[in-house]
Amino acid sequence: MWWLTGGWEQLGAVAAKATLMYGTALLALRLGERRTLAQWTMIDVVAAVAVGAIVGRTAVASSQSYVTGAVALVTVVALHRVLSVARFNPALGTLLDHRIRVLVAHGRVRDDQLRTCGLTRDDLYAQLRQRGVFQLSDVRFVLYEAKGGLTVVPEEGHATSSDGLVREGLENAAGYREPDGPG
Repeated sequence: MWWLTGGWEQLGAVAAKATLMYGTALLALRLGERRTLAQWTMIDVVAAVAVGAIVGRTAVASSQSYVTGAVALVTVVALHRVLSVARFNPALGTLLDHRIRVLVAHGRVRDDQLRTCGLTRDDLYAQLRQRGVFQLSDVRFVLYEAKGGLTVVPEEGHATSSDGLVREGLENAAGYREPDGPG
């Protein structure tokens, strides 16, 4: 039955290390940055996976001490914080964050951008329907934001391609140039 339960004498150590690693992870993430769990970017996902792997491995691996796991965990959280700050540098931000993509422009789906983003027309249409959009002709732009959300700019309404935040998104979009405006 060892293959099922392991050695009973080790289970107390596993529980103690798991408790310590859980507490260390909570403390490290609390001292880290709030956005770690609120808004997921590429660096957030990598940090979360690494933290989970470190906590899990340290808790159950008899060959790994708590201190080794704690140092690895704190290092990952510190690196995450450094990269979060580095995102404010334009060159590093471009490497660490996805660029905005224009998926629909003036009612026309931009299939090349869908492919770049790994999305199908069905994915796009489902998102539009969930937002109450039922005709592409009602859409001026669909922006695929850096964190994976969609912004739908209606053809008629308050926002136009010359309005501040829409213009900013179009100017920063990868692979898009407004035919009669900023590029």
